[in-house]
Amino acid sequence: MNQPLDKKDVDTSLADRLRSEVGMMVQRSLKGLEYLSTPPPAVGMTPKTLLHRRGTLSLYHYHATSDEIYRVPLLFVMATTNKAAIFDLAKGQSLIEFLLARGYDVYVMDWNAPTREESHLKFEHYVLDFIPDCIARVQKDSGVDDVTLIGYCMGGVLASTYAALHPDGPLKNLVCFTTPIDWTKMALAGSQRHFQADRLVDASGIVPAQSIVRAIEMHRPAGRIAGQVRLWDNMWNDDYVKGYRMMARFGSETLPLPGEYFRQIQQDLVQGNGLYEGTLRVAGKTVELKQIKVPLLHVIAKYDSLVPPECAQPLVANVSSHDKEELMLPGGHVSLVAGPAAVKRMWPKLDQWLGGRSI
Repeated sequence: MNQPLDKKDVDTSLADRLRSEVGMMVQRSLKGLEYLSTPPPAVGMTPKTLLHRRGTLSLYHYHATSDEIYRVPLLFVMATTNKAAIFDLAKGQSLIEFLLARGYDVYVMDWNAPTREESHLKFEHYVLDFIPDCIARVQKDSGVDDVTLIGYCMGGVLASTYAALHPDGPLKNLVCFTTPIDWTKMALAGSQRHFQADRLVDASGIVPAQSIVRAIEMHRPAGRIAGQVRLWDNMWNDDYVKGYRMMARFGSETLPLPGEYFRQIQQDLVQGNGLYEGTLRVAGKTVELKQIKVPLLHVIAKYDSLVPPECAQPLVANVSSHDKEELMLPGGHVSLVAGPAAVKRMWPKLDQWLGGRSI
């Protein structure tokens, strides 16, 4: 039978807890001052070469780190709202660094803020110009005709649309991360369904980055505050703070969008749900997911509040590929791809799937 604690033991235990709490508070305060007085950590530092730059588009080739390289190169297509830093946060936290170490030849389509002269850009410029142009440059640079296309979020929409419109190649494999297909199931689209895109586009030509950030925050209005509370609670933890700052920097570098491209997203995807319904037309061509026949992997996040599983799942269900796989993993829209959980869960699965299909 447990003996009751006497008053002296209780006082000692309480004093220890108070000392611990005061110590943590002091540490948080000191770390908070350090947080405010130091620049955010650098991201995107894996060595690379700029192969091509054309306005809003940049094509990079990352330097090989392995003696033996898989034959089929990988071409990443980043979501058009952000820089591609999510693929290359920091040493030990970089998907690109991981893939290079495993022997893959990695290229990335990254985006820059569009100029007013690029406000006319539409879906067709991304799908029928930028992606084919980059694939041709990757083929020439690598000396290999086959290419694996890897798209994240809206980059996955562009990659899937390209694959559907080019069923005869030269695509070898298609990989998508948390890519929206049924936009009626997309939480953000619900709040934007009656958004007056024409008024914004006609007024400015370019959709400001802040408008995109506000739209995302409307979806999760308490998200930023909750994140700041968690940061304060963990301010004493250097690893947590470093990870938070890297993710925050990625999130803060939201890009503006060309007005006509944004107008098409609103009309054809948000309101028309064209990719799911089979009514999306790009330069007069109908986009049908059933035309995708290459090996496909779609990795979706179980707790993704931006692109819920039911929004992403129709991709694998509607393509004609015989070799296709849907992989659902714990995580959210960003943590699926980057962060400690991604290092342990998604990255090894991706390597396992790509390995035999990159020879």
